Amino acid sequence: MRRSGRTNDWGFPRWRGYEGAREAATIRLCDRHGCTERGDCPAPKSPNSPERWMFCQKHAAEYNQGWDYFAGLNAEEAAQRESSERQTHSGYAESAHYGWASSGDGTRSRDELRALEVLGLSPDADFDEVRKAWRTKAKEVHPDVRPGDKDAADAFTALQLAYEVLRQAEERREWRG
Repeated sequence: MRRSGRTNDWGFPRWRGYEGAREAATIRLCDRHGCTERGDCPAPKSPNSPERWMFCQKHAAEYNQGWDYFAGLNAEEAAQRESSERQTHSGYAESAHYGWASSGDGTRSRDELRALEVLGLSPDADFDEVRKAWRTKAKEVHPDVRPGDKDAADAFTALQLAYEVLRQAEERREWRG
């Protein structure tokens, strides 16, 4: 009697691919004649048809290069199609207005935003921009450059504090991943 071998199918997550069994996985090939690449990019057969070709990435790009989305429609029908699609996809444009998924999306604290104001930067500035702005402004008001100037010394202290706040915040972000 044959002894069973070790398997990777135990526990969670599943350690092998979903079609990693012994039987062959079904892969659809590109619909372009003579192409043996995987066909995973759908392309419409005609402008107003639900039927699709399945091309590889190279042939899909070639097929779409001269594609006219409004072919076969008069100006009124084209305008109607465009307006109906703008209605269904307008939520995306609205969310882009609020700047989601950027540094100005509420991930910065009030102290960080004040520090960015001191440096004259926008809320979505990255740390390289912070470093550059700090260096240029600090060179202008450094006490060694302007000895005896009380206003320059105060401005330099404010710049130092702003940079320290932003540096610590960047370290926390890097530490959290």
